[in-house]
Amino acid sequence: MPEETSSLPPRVRKPSVPVLPLTTLQKSFALLVAGPEPLALDGGLVPGLPDRLVALDELRDRLLAASCPPAVRDTAWAIVIRRSRLRDAAWTVGAAGMALPALRAITASLDAHGPLDPADIEAEVLTGFLTALATIRLDLPRIAVRLRWAAYRAGLRLVTQTPQIPYPDEDLFDAQAIAPSPARGPRDVLAVAVRAGVLTETEADLITATRLGAVSLPAWAAGHATKERTAYRRREQAEQRLAVALTPTRGGRVPDPSAPGRDAATGRQETATERAPA
Repeated sequence: MPEETSSLPPRVRKPSVPVLPLTTLQKSFALLVAGPEPLALDGGLVPGLPDRLVALDELRDRLLAASCPPAVRDTAWAIVIRRSRLRDAAWTVGAAGMALPALRAITASLDAHGPLDPADIEAEVLTGFLTALATIRLDLPRIAVRLRWAAYRAGLRLVTQTPQIPYPDEDLFDAQAIAPSPARGPRDVLAVAVRAGVLTETEADLITATRLGAVSLPAWAAGHATKERTAYRRREQAEQRLAVALTPTRGGRVPDPSAPGRDAATGRQETATERAPA
């Protein structure tokens, strides 16, 4: 009697799809803020927040709102970071989950640089963020902005160190170190200018938001508790320094952060205008 053969088609094994780091982070964060007892911050500790427990996903949305005062952002972020530093893994994941919109935007901008594995870029960006989370100073303003730039610089280092996009020698602080190229967009130039000491992180954020984004300068000034004329002056001075650094015929030399007489926080020379009260 002939042997019966199965009419079912052979099983085809589907190729495994790698799980991206930020996707894992998103799922982990969603678990933390789900259920009747989500990971939450006592809003009573932060003037300007509701006097109740605020789940971290709600806290993230409140801090991202354009109407949120900078002092509220900094106070809330400082509390979250301190809890993360107490070796509390849940709060570390919570902090990274709160930054997830920024981390996704950073990786999306870096993905356009070449054929790098998105998982590698996401991992590097997330590592840069977590490293800054453990070390960033909490007594200085713009905590979220500084965390974002730390994550961006980490991803940028990976992208620019590939053979397709050679990265300039860190010790050669000349115009070539921040000159734009076909592989670099304006945001990359600003990031490298921050690293070289030409711009502060806040100045780069100001230029990014008002020149490359859709934020008006008055709106940026209002959101950062800064007088409008001070913001205009600060942007103009920052753009002038950037133009000099990018133009070899105009001196094109990034200032030495260790030179005497420079601002200790920013590593650049203060002008008489900047020393004057706003």
